[in-house]
Amino acid sequence: MENRIKEYREKDGLSQGKLAELCNVSRQTINAIENNKYDPSLQLAFDIARILRVNMEELFISVDGGKENG
Repeated sequence: MENRIKEYREKDGLSQGKLAELCNVSRQTINAIENNKYDPSLQLAFDIARILRVNMEELFISVDGGKENG
């Protein structure tokens, strides 16, 4: 699942480390999510969206234009 976490995180002036700290995960986890190498749990996805003040639909993008894969 692709996402716009990096875009919104940078817009808010947050480092990966700060976002990780706010989410109680490692910076490596945030890096992996941003690079589409790790899908976050639903709770973590909600936490990231809440911290970045965007809704889940804005944050996570389906690669086929809105239709879920699989």
